[in-house]
Amino acid sequence: MKVSILDDYHDTLRTLNAFSKLAGHEVTIWNDHVQDTDALAGRLKDAEALVLIRERTKIRAPLLERLPRLRLISQRSIFPHIDVDACTRLGIVLSSNLHFGMPSYATAELTWGLIIAALRDIPKQMASLKAGKWQAGVGTTIRGKTLGVFGYGRIGAVVAGYGKAFGMKVQVWAREASQARARADGYAVAGGKEAFFEECDVISLHMRLVEATRGIVTAPDLARMKPTALIVNTSRAPLIEPGALVEALKAGRPGKAAVDVYEEEPVRDIRHPLLNMDNVVCTPHLGYVTREDHEIAFAEIFDQINAYAAGKPTNVVNPDVLGSARK
Repeated sequence: MKVSILDDYHDTLRTLNAFSKLAGHEVTIWNDHVQDTDALAGRLKDAEALVLIRERTKIRAPLLERLPRLRLISQRSIFPHIDVDACTRLGIVLSSNLHFGMPSYATAELTWGLIIAALRDIPKQMASLKAGKWQAGVGTTIRGKTLGVFGYGRIGAVVAGYGKAFGMKVQVWAREASQARARADGYAVAGGKEAFFEECDVISLHMRLVEATRGIVTAPDLARMKPTALIVNTSRAPLIEPGALVEALKAGRPGKAAVDVYEEEPVRDIRHPLLNMDNVVCTPHLGYVTREDHEIAFAEIFDQINAYAAGKPTNVVNPDVLGSARK
């Protein structure tokens, strides 16, 4: 098959062991980010299979309708960036594994890197040292503080375990089934959402972005946080009500934020408000961006292509398409 891969920013995929799974296919890799429909239609006009790296590029009907040869989209995890109905209507199979067996330890590790960086003011301390000024202020100790884990799935459970190892009191707020799992694992469950935001010293978000979770963290939630508290988001930016985080940080509740995700990515505008606040630590969506995580994820993504080519598609999101899929 003719396979196109979008948004491989650092030309990493061809260096993976998993890339050998595409031997025998004709592969084109694009290293820049393009969202313009005309440009994408030109790039992908011959593509039969399209590989997506998370939600970096939106794939909507106006583009899909201009790709008559496209038969398969292969990716991993959720797909708010893809028009699934258009895929089905046009006979395009969407394969995406939603039930992988292990968490992204890379994301959990980055979450803790951000917590420590923010509470100990590491970016500010580095800047001070480079400017010849030695120390710049006093940080905050983690041990004994309360870690709030909002969403107790695979990654949230790992983050909670790391918090326990650091000597923190761990409190969870999540849907009922997740609360039951947290209790079974020995963690406290908050008395309610309001109490959760009021009591926690660090709150870390670990939920998938679906309609039910979009904007689940509201401006009033943030206003309940302590002026000494930190909120961390390595999941998805729209979990927080649009504009609410910047305004909350300006108001001083919470006192700090650490973010790895943004409303529009990639962020190229150095005037972005979060990049220009002294009480925010920002990273460019690095959560899953490690060689080890890529090996696991793209082995599955490339296996989906081979399964389709063999006439046995796997992890099909839109099974109604199978009777009318493009040949």
